[in-house]
Amino acid sequence: MTTASLIALDWGTSSLRAYRLGPGGRVLDRLHLPWGIMHLPPAPDGTADAAPDRGFERAFDAACGAWLRDEPELPVIACGMVGSAQGWREAAYLDLPTRLDGLARRLVRVDRGDRAPVHIVPGLIERDGLPNVMRGEETQVAGVLAALPADLVADGDVLVCLPGTHCKWVSVQAAEVGHFDTFMTGEVYAALRGHTILGRTMRDAGAPDEAAFARGLAVAGSEAGRMGPLSTIFSSRTLGLTGTLAGTAQADYLSGLLIGHEVAAVAAALAREDRRPRIVLCGDAGLCGRYAQALRRHGLGEPTLTEQATERGLWQIAVDAGLVRD
Repeated sequence: MTTASLIALDWGTSSLRAYRLGPGGRVLDRLHLPWGIMHLPPAPDGTADAAPDRGFERAFDAACGAWLRDEPELPVIACGMVGSAQGWREAAYLDLPTRLDGLARRLVRVDRGDRAPVHIVPGLIERDGLPNVMRGEETQVAGVLAALPADLVADGDVLVCLPGTHCKWVSVQAAEVGHFDTFMTGEVYAALRGHTILGRTMRDAGAPDEAAFARGLAVAGSEAGRMGPLSTIFSSRTLGLTGTLAGTAQADYLSGLLIGHEVAAVAAALAREDRRPRIVLCGDAGLCGRYAQALRRHGLGEPTLTEQATERGLWQIAVDAGLVRD
């Protein structure tokens, strides 16, 4: 077995991803377990734990106990909801504006007796105006920046988009995170499809309907789209009722509407600020492809795509903290 340098954990609400990283942050092994912070493995006898830490210990051992038995001196770093108030230990948010190399100076250490401690990465908070928070995405952004040319990060204007349930748009100028926006696009899509009348006429399709998605983008960017998503989303039903949109196309059309409205709002904000940042997409390849299509439609150019941002970010933060050598 190749000698490792670091164990890195992406520990969220519903799942735990563990990585065994070698020199330079190369991924040697990975595991994906269902032990998120709200669903930890039970005690062997099924009884409730008197000490909440025990559930975290069992999940931790399931993820990387074997790795540490072979290499007990490996440092361990973790990001995500494991650092929330409901997590293993709370890691206080860093206030914006901030440079992401500051994450390494605010790691929270979970001491585990004579066993390897766990170092938890804090999240970010923006308090001005409507408060906004992130946990886990800050590590992805650190990984994105580590993959970009150093001069672009140091002197340039970068907008990192992390599509998903709660899509984040993170503004990094001259290596400093100054602002980010959260769009609940993915969660709203799931709720509309699963829990409203819009979903009643939707039918599963064998493959994505890209024409329907493009139609949704077009409507979101049209004159009708200026009324906003609360006006246009009903058309995913009415187009079906009038026979112009098949039931198998309605979900992709709704996806196009919601993503189109989101990207239109971002494009309008950039125009008001007279900004032309380098836009980087990071996430599921199919979803990033849809966001890239929306960005092109709104004249925002071809985005840069990046992968393995969480692993790279955890490695970079560990390097900054002196846990490993680059």
